[in-house]
Amino acid sequence: MKKWGILLLVLLLVPLSVLGEGAPQEREEIVEDVLLDDTLGEIPLTPSPEETDGMVEISPAREDLIDRIVALGKKLWEDAGGKRKRAHYASDIYVCKNFTVYLFRQNRDAFRMAEFPDVKLVIPNNLPAKKCRPYAYGFLWEEIPPEKGNPFYAAAQFIYNPDLTREENLELAKDFMRQAQRGDFFQMSADYEYGVGAHSAIMLSYDETADEIHWMDSNMRGGKKNGIRYGLVQFDEVRSVDWWAEAFCHKKRGATLYRLRDDIVYAAE
Repeated sequence: MKKWGILLLVLLLVPLSVLGEGAPQEREEIVEDVLLDDTLGEIPLTPSPEETDGMVEISPAREDLIDRIVALGKKLWEDAGGKRKRAHYASDIYVCKNFTVYLFRQNRDAFRMAEFPDVKLVIPNNLPAKKCRPYAYGFLWEEIPPEKGNPFYAAAQFIYNPDLTREENLELAKDFMRQAQRGDFFQMSADYEYGVGAHSAIMLSYDETADEIHWMDSNMRGGKKNGIRYGLVQFDEVRSVDWWAEAFCHKKRGATLYRLRDDIVYAAE
């Protein structure tokens, strides 16, 4: 994890244009306006921790937290009934990052990290655009140490390498996607059929036999009505690893899989 910490520290020192998710019809570029911390205030940056050192065996509580997140995502998808939900304002939970944040926050209170049992769990906001340069906004989170409540760590990451060929980068991007696990929070900066910019999703599984990814999200597919953006909630969507890799395998872009630590436990009553 040390090399991840060094890489992210370098990214913090180099500042990208603010990109947002676009509608499939116009492939418009929208600034992603997302929820910040619980008081809607900016979360200060902190030095990169070594989150995964000394990890313990995966606990049933961790799996329960993931189960609850997935169940709520499925319920919101069922409630939407195939209709697009408003994803325009900073407080709209159907904005792509807001959706994943909402699912986490609605379920976190019953859980803690064994190492920090008295600290409430938090989920980092996306790293601000100016902190991402020269890379594109959207595939990095702010660094919050676990002692301040962050139960996630970067399990895998792809960043386009200009020193390699397009084909070599694409193979690395595919290998990266094959590391996806159920419950991983996924961030990418993409240029694909649905638009240009940042997108957030939660992985449900990687099907090795079919080489496909199953996931849930909101606002990947959307459009505007009377100037207001509406996004489609998706659950157990399936696309090939190739499709995902093609989405973010572009210069200055990339993707990250953020994974819950193994020491998730139930909060003391």
